[in-house]
Amino acid sequence: MSKQQSISFHVSGMHCASCATNIQRKLRKTDGVTQATVNYANQQATVDFDATKIESAGITQAVSDIGYTAHIGAAASTDIAEKERVAELADLKKKLMVSGVLALTLIASMLPGAPEALHNPWLQWALATPVQFWAGKRFYQGAWSGLKNFSANMDTLVALGTSAAYFFSTLVVLFQDWLTSQGVATHVYFEASAAIITFILLGKFLEIRAKAKTSSAIKELLGLQATTAWIKTGADWKQIPLEEVQVGDVLLIKPGKKVPVDGVITKGSSAIDESMVTGESIPVSKQVGDDVIGATINQSGAIQMKATKVGSDTMLATIITLVQQAQGSRPPIQALVDTIASYFVPTVIILSLITFVAWWFFGPEPRFLTALVSMINVLIIACPCALGLATPTSLMVGIGRGAQSGILIKDAQALEIAGKVRVIAFDKTGTLTDGKPEVKQGEYADNGSKKDVDAAVLAVESLSHHPLAQALVAFTSTKNKKVQEIAQFKDHAGRGVSATVGTGSVLIGTLSFLTSQKIHVDPELVAAASDWQKQAQSVVHVAINGTHAAVYGIADSVKESSRSVISALQKMRITPVMVTGDNKHTAESIAKQLGIKEVRSEVLPADKEHFIRQLRKKYGGVAMVGDGINDAPALAAADVSIAMGGGTDVAIESAGITLLRSDISLVPTALDLSKKTMTNIKQNLFWAFAYNVILIPVGMGILYPVAGIILNPIMAGAAMAFSSVSVVGNALRLRTKKLV
Repeated sequence: MSKQQSISFHVSGMHCASCATNIQRKLRKTDGVTQATVNYANQQATVDFDATKIESAGITQAVSDIGYTAHIGAAASTDIAEKERVAELADLKKKLMVSGVLALTLIASMLPGAPEALHNPWLQWALATPVQFWAGKRFYQGAWSGLKNFSANMDTLVALGTSAAYFFSTLVVLFQDWLTSQGVATHVYFEASAAIITFILLGKFLEIRAKAKTSSAIKELLGLQATTAWIKTGADWKQIPLEEVQVGDVLLIKPGKKVPVDGVITKGSSAIDESMVTGESIPVSKQVGDDVIGATINQSGAIQMKATKVGSDTMLATIITLVQQAQGSRPPIQALVDTIASYFVPTVIILSLITFVAWWFFGPEPRFLTALVSMINVLIIACPCALGLATPTSLMVGIGRGAQSGILIKDAQALEIAGKVRVIAFDKTGTLTDGKPEVKQGEYADNGSKKDVDAAVLAVESLSHHPLAQALVAFTSTKNKKVQEIAQFKDHAGRGVSATVGTGSVLIGTLSFLTSQKIHVDPELVAAASDWQKQAQSVVHVAINGTHAAVYGIADSVKESSRSVISALQKMRITPVMVTGDNKHTAESIAKQLGIKEVRSEVLPADKEHFIRQLRKKYGGVAMVGDGINDAPALAAADVSIAMGGGTDVAIESAGITLLRSDISLVPTALDLSKKTMTNIKQNLFWAFAYNVILIPVGMGILYPVAGIILNPIMAGAAMAFSSVSVVGNALRLRTKKLV
């Protein structure tokens, strides 16, 4: 029997998009692994595997076999990635400075009036060698790694191109006289190979530095965590490191301090700023018994809490893990990119050979050198770095932007599909409405005492578990401080309740319940109740000592943000639909208030799923927004599922997108973020493809017959480096894009 598990971990040693592809291919071929995705942009791998066939050690070994390191089980993979990034930037900076000086010296030797000593080929060879094999070592390592796995990558192209220039120039230095006697022009290209490596290293340096900004969302979330906590030990309070806090510990949170872990308040009250987790700017009032979230800020009174979740179980830790997994996941569009890239490098190598042969046989003199230069141009200019970065960098920024806005996107597929949604189905209760019924109005018989009726209702409904009972208790308790004792309480299922309060009998329930008990109903109260029912209010009748005494109208309030959300979606040409298990009158009344034209009421959970499938056939892409257990099947059936953060764990688990606060105004924002992220990805892919489509022919020499232009390999290297930096820069624009 299989035991499916999923793990995400950092991978060290990747230095190009093809490395990620090689690791991914190796993992997918490993026995027991059912799925694997590797993201070069954040150095993250996510693996689904059968624990009965392979353990994490086997996954670590598979990654190690092809020359990389998997940090499975590392407590702080983000810290590892950050340390590696800092070390790599320091190493690149050192190599850039050295290779930059050496490459500039070699280029200077080409300028008119340069010192004669710089023209010495032996000196040029000495200057170029450290650049080729010390500064350029990473390209040979990457090419060798690809060769061992029978694949070609970006490093293959750089290594081939620069090696062709370097080793031909070395032959010229060592065998100049013999080459001259054979009719071969003895020109050296040390400056070209050195400049190409320097330019590509510069591009890599700028790329890594820019990529560091794409992971800022994770760093900011990590920075929210408290580092210490005050724990109760006997009668005293002691400050301890956060890592030592255990479930059940009683903690003290002083005003202005962060809540260290998730828990429940046991003493005191305060206003808690939860904006860093939910995005909600207004502080939330908290009392004894209320839950508090780790990393939020206690603004006013001192409170005591009992820890319920610590370490990786806290909400913040869960959010960080989900964001990391989402940033490492791959959207459907990436599959197309991967397929193209797998054919791209071998195609480029073939084109470079064709270019060499064509120029050698049909090009101008010196044919060999012209053929060599053109071949190097094709190899260098076609490096698919920009292609490999186009999708993951935009995803990292987009998903990070969502996390900062209170939108938790669980995977890249949800982000991509959300932009294609044409209809969005809302559950009513708790989503479009507050989900908390309240008494809107009460009408009392002329001969009754309002105070006495409310007191009797409070006494009886305090024992009832009916959903409307809480609304009646809340309404009547504001007018009565003391609850009277009752006797003979009885729940009449589906009709109402009865009891004796003091010496009087009390009936509370439907009109039919009162008439079945031979109560003479008051026509004025019945008329009022009839009007309220037309307004989608639930009506509760009260009889005391056999007399119709009062009627209450109860309704669930529409959220303030619901109207603006529906309007915003309609402006985005997305059709809003309401699906609810509530009765037809209530559903249609709420829909009318919100401007929703399509309503499906009295729907069972299983029928909600069927309704979602009907919507897909009618409109196309469908999203579902819900918060309850009964919404889980529909959430799972939708193309994009959006769960309210205040909803049940089952609903959140079923959803691809979770709103960290129960605010549906984030729904249009999430859909807009998806559209803008996908637009950004398409822009990146366009420029990455356009760059290669335009410049590969230029590198092959297409401009020579027209304008007599043969591209310099140095310019080819600079253009390739610029393409990668431009893709990352375009992705970073998502951080400042205005969302709906």
